[in-house]
Amino acid sequence: MLENPRSPRVRAVAKLARKAARVESGMFLLEGPQAVAEALTFRSELVIELFATPTALERYPELAEAAASAEVEIEFVTEEVLDSMADTVTPQGFVAVCRQFPTAVKDVFAAKPKLVAILEEVRDPGNAGTIVRAADAAGADAVIFTGRTVDLYNPKVVRSSTGSIFHLPVAIGAELADVLVRARAAGLTVLAADVKGDDLLSARNDGVLAGPTAWVFGNEARGLPDEQLELADRVVTVPIYGHAESMNLATAASVCLYESAFAQRTADHG
Repeated sequence: MLENPRSPRVRAVAKLARKAARVESGMFLLEGPQAVAEALTFRSELVIELFATPTALERYPELAEAAASAEVEIEFVTEEVLDSMADTVTPQGFVAVCRQFPTAVKDVFAAKPKLVAILEEVRDPGNAGTIVRAADAAGADAVIFTGRTVDLYNPKVVRSSTGSIFHLPVAIGAELADVLVRARAAGLTVLAADVKGDDLLSARNDGVLAGPTAWVFGNEARGLPDEQLELADRVVTVPIYGHAESMNLATAASVCLYESAFAQRTADHG
C-alpha cells in the first residue's frame, strides 16, 4: 500500500493537475468511481495506473471486477495519499492515470458525422465538460475544441464530462476556420449559437435542423465575434421567454444539440 503522500510517485500523479505536466507526459488525471468505471468499460487500454482506498473498493466491488476483466491492476493507497493525488476535494476513493487520446479532425469528418459540437474559446472547464456530456447524451458523433478553448484534459473538464470523453471522439487544437471548411466539405450545415441570431424556433420550422449539422458554441462572456459568425451558414439563438438575464452556455448548448437530435430522428423515422 502507498502510504507516503510526499513520495515521488504520488507527486508525479498530483502534477497532472497542471497543464505543463499533462503536455509533457501525454497523461491525464481521472477521479471518482463513475469516471473510472466508464474508462474501464469503454477504453481500458488507456488506463495506465489505478489507485483506490480499501474502503472505496469495498463500496464499489463492481469496479474491482471491471479492473480485473480489463487486466488493470489496482494499487491500494491511504486516504491521505489519495487526497494528495487528486485535484478535487472529494475524489471518492479512486484516482487513475490515463493516456491522452485526442481524435484527429480529419478523422471526425471522414466518419460522415450527422451531428458535431464545436467549442470555440470556451474557457470554463465546467461548461466544456458539460457540453461534451450533453453531446454524448444527444447522440452527437463528435466534439471539437478549437482556438483557445480550455484543455480537454483539465481535471475539471474530465470531471464535468462524467466519463463521456470515453464515449465519443473529441478533437483538439484546431482552428475554427479550418474545421468549418472540413465540415462543409463533409456536407454539414454550420449553425452558430449566439444571442445575435434568429430564434431557434425558426430553424426548427424550416427544417434546417434535420440535416447533418455542426453547431458552434463561443466564449461564455463574449460569444462569437462577427468575423466568426460570418463563417456560419446561419446564426441561431435560444430564446428566453421568462425574465432570466441570460442562459448558461452549457444549458443553451444542450438545448441546441437536442433540437438537432429530435429533428434528425424525426426525419429518419418520418
